[in-house]
Amino acid sequence: MTPPAGLSRDFDEVMRKAIEVASSAEASDDVPVGAVVVGADGQLIATGHNLREANHDPTAHAELVAIRSAASALGSWRLDGCTLAVTLEPCTMCAGAIVLSRLSRLVFGAYDAKAGAVGSLWDVVRDRRLNHRPEVVGGVLADETGILVRDFFVAHR
Repeated sequence: MTPPAGLSRDFDEVMRKAIEVASSAEASDDVPVGAVVVGADGQLIATGHNLREANHDPTAHAELVAIRSAASALGSWRLDGCTLAVTLEPCTMCAGAIVLSRLSRLVFGAYDAKAGAVGSLWDVVRDRRLNHRPEVVGGVLADETGILVRDFFVAHR
């Protein structure tokens, strides 16, 4: 695996940016999940954090917000060569969007035993029956990204 130019070998730098973006979700009372899309050159293209509560939109997951923003910025729904980094393992909806947007790489932090669709419950993005399968790098800064979600739910229960 060769990371895009400008990213550290283990993707810590891009995940730290996603962690930074996740903090924006807390202000809207959304689960603090952050996502960033970077180009093949490692340059930041788009960011997104959960906006489900803020926008009253069940599809406003961090990944979809970032993917939509990246597609708009690039003027194309095809995100070939791009990497999506997200603090939590994507759900089935987001995993499907990752495949459909043709992202080249998915990097995620904490695994999600309750809804994860990139290895925990399902493995949508690596399903051989689909027409696109991005490279997957999971567990990047998993302790740090997992604490974000755990602390949120401890405070909200």
